[in-house]
Amino acid sequence: MTHTSRQRSVRGQNSEIRACTCHSPRPQVVTPSLRHRLSMWSSGLTPSMGLSPITTCVLRTLLCAALSSPTLGLAASPSGTPPPAAPEPTFSLESVLNLALTHNPTVASAEGTIEQNRGQQVAAYTYPNPSINANTGVGNIRDAGRAGIADTLTQQSITEYNLTIGQPIEWPSKRLARQRATEAGVASASAGLAETRLNLVADVKVAFYDLLLAQRALTLAQQNLATVEDVDKAVRTRVRLGESPQFEAIRSGVEVLKANQSVTRAANRVRVNRVMLDTLTAGSLGPSYAIDGQLHRVGPGFGIDILTERALTQHPTILRLTKFVEQADHSLEFERQARVPNITIGGSYWREVGREAFQGGLSFPTPLWDRRQGEIMAAFGSKRKGEAEFLRARNELIRNVSQHFQDAKTTADMIEVYEKGLLKQADEALRIAKFSFQQGASSLIEVLDAQRVQRQILLDYAQAQFDLSMSLALLERAVGGAL
Repeated sequence: MTHTSRQRSVRGQNSEIRACTCHSPRPQVVTPSLRHRLSMWSSGLTPSMGLSPITTCVLRTLLCAALSSPTLGLAASPSGTPPPAAPEPTFSLESVLNLALTHNPTVASAEGTIEQNRGQQVAAYTYPNPSINANTGVGNIRDAGRAGIADTLTQQSITEYNLTIGQPIEWPSKRLARQRATEAGVASASAGLAETRLNLVADVKVAFYDLLLAQRALTLAQQNLATVEDVDKAVRTRVRLGESPQFEAIRSGVEVLKANQSVTRAANRVRVNRVMLDTLTAGSLGPSYAIDGQLHRVGPGFGIDILTERALTQHPTILRLTKFVEQADHSLEFERQARVPNITIGGSYWREVGREAFQGGLSFPTPLWDRRQGEIMAAFGSKRKGEAEFLRARNELIRNVSQHFQDAKTTADMIEVYEKGLLKQADEALRIAKFSFQQGASSLIEVLDAQRVQRQILLDYAQAQFDLSMSLALLERAVGGAL
């Protein structure tokens, strides 16, 4: 082969190699830098590198497939990180309360009780149905005086029938007592719904504040862990330089482990409280969510006398038991009036063989043996039970208002003490201890003690805010509404 033919052969092989280079029609997601590097490497695959034409073609094909691969494009995305997760939904106290009042089954149960009592009220105002009795049949004359007439009539059959209509009439006093009892039952059930909503609001607020406290404790535990880790790094540096004994490194390591355990416990408490709050909303919050709110720092703005008077006049429990006693009173009157039996006014039409008649009548049972002594005693006992329950609830409300008011007032005073001095003093003591430790003027124990005291004061301050919030929520329950 001559030199010219050899060049033609090489050019033909290069054209075959270029023909093997593929270009995918799909859009490329590869970064420009990566594409540029791969293209430069592909263009450098020439026969001058000592590769056979077939090997070069195979390598170019593999590089083209790699460039057009969507998996490689995704892996080499400009961000280099997976897409960010969707943020957790955040709920305020008002939104959580709305979800609880809408989806909690206890509210639906109280609403069902109202519907049940309204059905009884409709039944009490309904008049009893009349009774209709009809009979028919075929009759033959068997006796007819004279023999000739008898022989003629005995050959005849006549259809006989009768119709009787009766309308029960209830004793007016008994009917009125039953109607008044059902009206009081509806009012009692309505007050029961308000009482259920009040208790649910208090439970949601306590659970919400408990979750806020758990989140605050978790934040403090994480801050404490960061502080202990910083101190641990400084201690290990000193030990490595020979400025501190090995014992201090061991002690600081133990403090780091204890701080990690505190973070784990705080995180578990947050998860548990999140589930408890979600349960009150019947799962409307979901498995993962966040809350946004603040704990209270100021006590009640009303005096205890005003709050007690409001509780005794407007509390749903007092209203419910008042209506319950009223219902029991009307039920007792109903049983007493029920000793007078209902009467039934009726009329009938008779058509028989040789006879047609219109009749009217009046019937009533005679209260000779059963004079409803047992029913009257049961109604009287129910009334006495309702009156005793009313007195018990009244005394309990007075006690709860006084207790929660005093708790809120005492806790508010304690919070004021923390805000005026203890918080600043604890922060300043920790700052001085850290600075002295960095300068070598204090030991590790002093820093850890100052840090532990500062964290405990912050936890006590958060606990005091929670106690105040819980006392106010329970005070609202005892009063019967928002303060």
